This record gives sequence, C-alpha cells and structure tokens, in this order.
Amino acid sequence: MAAPLLVLASASPRRRDLLRQIGLVPDAILAADLDETPGKTELPRVLALRLCQAKAEAVAKLRPDALVLAADTVVGLGRRILPKAETADEVAHCLGLLSGRRHTVVTGLCLIHPDGRSSSRAVETKVRFRRLAAADIAAYAACGEGLGKAGGYAIQGRAEAFIPWIGGSYSNVVGLPLAETAGLLHGLGYPLPGYP
Repeated sequence: MAAPLLVLASASPRRRDLLRQIGLVPDAILAADLDETPGKTELPRVLALRLCQAKAEAVAKLRPDALVLAADTVVGLGRRILPKAETADEVAHCLGLLSGRRHTVVTGLCLIHPDGRSSSRAVETKVRFRRLAAADIAAYAACGEGLGKAGGYAIQGRAEAFIPWIGGSYSNVVGLPLAETAGLLHGLGYPLPGYP
C-alpha cells in the first residue's frame, strides 16, 4: 500500500529544512491561519499542544487525503509565555528577560492520518542564556534575526553565541524535534529513511 502524501501544516522554512535533514520533503505545505493568542492562565506546554492540534485539524479538513504534520513552538520562562517578537523592541524585551536565566522551549507535534488516526506529543528543551550586556541586546535586536521568532531569538543564528548550555533536543529549539517527529511518523506507518 502506497504511503499517503505528507503535508506540512507550517509556512516555516526552518521546519522544511529540518525535515530535509532526515530525508523528508513534504508533498505540500499548507499553513493554517489561526489566532495564536495564549489564554490568560495557559501554560507553555498546554498552548503548544493546543495550537499544533488546531493547525493539524484545520489543514486535515482541507487535505483529507494526506498525512498532516503540524508543529508549534513556544518559549516559556517559568509559567510565562514569551511572544513571537514582531518588533526590535519586543526582541530586546525578550532578551532582557532571558539574560542570565534558564528557560524552556516546548514544541507541540501533531500528526493526523487520512484514516483518522492521530498522534501528538510535546517536546521540551531547557536553554540557558549567559548574562547579556545592553550592547549585546541592542545589536541583536537591530540585526533583525529575532523577528517572528518565539522568545525573540533564533538559536541557529547569532543567538547561539548567547547560549552556553542546552538540555535536550537542539532541533526542538530551532522549531521541530527531529527524533520525536520521526518516531511519530514511523508510529503511523509513514516510511522513513533509516527506519526498518
């Protein structure tokens, strides 16, 4: 029996590139347009799971013939959810909060198979930032790299110089935990390079 088409429910070029690292190229990319505002008391893990499931369900309605993969990455500082920074000021504010502290990056993953089966999980990585000088924050905010990124930074770019330690999946911090994604796909019978 032929494998179903794979649809990535995300417009993120980082997720597309990460999938390519494990030999997967989605047959289509179809982003769901959702309100991603957290609830007043919503915790990072709960938000990540809620959003990835909502994205997967929205795209599965449009592509019932495909295996839909959705993900959502949230940066949490304790119980606080940091935004996807939209301005240089927001990037600077996020970095000021993260400076000298540990935080958690949570990615929710959800797969919906055309036969109705689904699977989801949340993956957490701990990240420690060194103490940042005001000049570090200003220079990073000005470079534009943190715009549109959860927590206002991209670990795969200049911000990696701020991070002396992570505990867990590096690809999770980029936006898609590869080992866990491969495991979920394999569990739903999708053929993967390197899996029996």
